[in-house]
Amino acid sequence: MIKLRLKRLGKKRETYYRIVAIDSRTRRDGRPIEELGIYNPRTGETRLNVPAIVKRLRDGAEPTETVGSILKKAQVSKASPIPESV
Repeated sequence: MIKLRLKRLGKKRETYYRIVAIDSRTRRDGRPIEELGIYNPRTGETRLNVPAIVKRLRDGAEPTETVGSILKKAQVSKASPIPESV
């Protein structure tokens, strides 16, 4: 099963996370299938690759609780239209 979850990066006390699509049996910092965005809890910065996230959700990937709340704040869901590339 594919999960959308956070991959921890950065130094001690200066962490940030990548939002990744990864097999649920893989360890937290294992090799992801695809990197989908960045989340920095210290600054509140969130950068998302919305078309890739919507595609993964439609293909059956399940977000973890934390990633789900990040996506909810950004108003991204399975029903979201896929934005056109610029």
